Amino acid sequence: MCQPSSKLKTTDCLYKYHGLSIDFEAVYRYIDKLYNKQKELVQRISYAHTLKVLEQQASVVFYDVTTLYFEIESEDELRKTGFSKDGKHQNPQIVLGLLVAKHGYSLAYDVFEGKKFEGHTMMPILDTFKQKYKIHELLVVADAGLLSKQNIDELIVGGYKYILGARLKNSSEGIKRAVLGLKLSNGESTVLAINEQEKLVISYSDKRASKDAHNRDRAIEKLKAQIKSGKLGKKNINNRGYNRFLKIESEVVIRFDEDKMKADILWDGLKGYITNTDLNKDEIIENYNHLWHIKKAFRV
Repeated sequence: MCQPSSKLKTTDCLYKYHGLSIDFEAVYRYIDKLYNKQKELVQRISYAHTLKVLEQQASVVFYDVTTLYFEIESEDELRKTGFSKDGKHQNPQIVLGLLVAKHGYSLAYDVFEGKKFEGHTMMPILDTFKQKYKIHELLVVADAGLLSKQNIDELIVGGYKYILGARLKNSSEGIKRAVLGLKLSNGESTVLAINEQEKLVISYSDKRASKDAHNRDRAIEKLKAQIKSGKLGKKNINNRGYNRFLKIESEVVIRFDEDKMKADILWDGLKGYITNTDLNKDEIIENYNHLWHIKKAFRV
């Protein structure tokens, strides 16, 4: 855990720094024991350590999901093909949900079958964590991938406070017009009321705008090269990623949609956060910005 790496590298580390000669097959066998018999113990140790380090109750938690694929040919009851974050859609995988405190200190985790929608993994872990440690108030922070009406409804019913990344381009027409009409400058943010329970915080960053433009330009260059080479067909036309900039003009001709690209540019640099908390906009953004720590925690 101090030097998270491959199982083989772990045995090298144990031998080099501790003089322990352990066959890597033993590490594999121990992982079965760790999951089948010691999973609960590990999580309780981690929770106690987190409280000790942070010197406070874990009242603000961060949740995210990743996928882990396996170099095997056939599926089983847990390892199934699904949407892979590694782009290994042909490989069976599992879905790993992780709950951490600030600075990435682990609190709880669970494993789900590989084809499970990531949005359906959050509430089981949250509810189990809240009940296990008898926590009355919990602020949950998660990115837009976990945003769904069902999750929000369940968070409200469960008495949770939340800060969730917003999918601004998928908002109602009224919200989209309001956001695009803000004309925020670098570092500025504002609050839009959604309903009696929720508000939408919008921030703008020149750095984020530059990154959005760079990612789009790189993807568009690749798409245009594929169009020119004739590698794109009807099966490639969907609303996923930058493929939404493509359109079919006839049964066989695919062209680049300049109007969609121009409309997309308007959103460069904008970021939204949906919340039902009483925190001010700066506190909401600051809490959400801690979410990056969970990416590092996945490695450990």
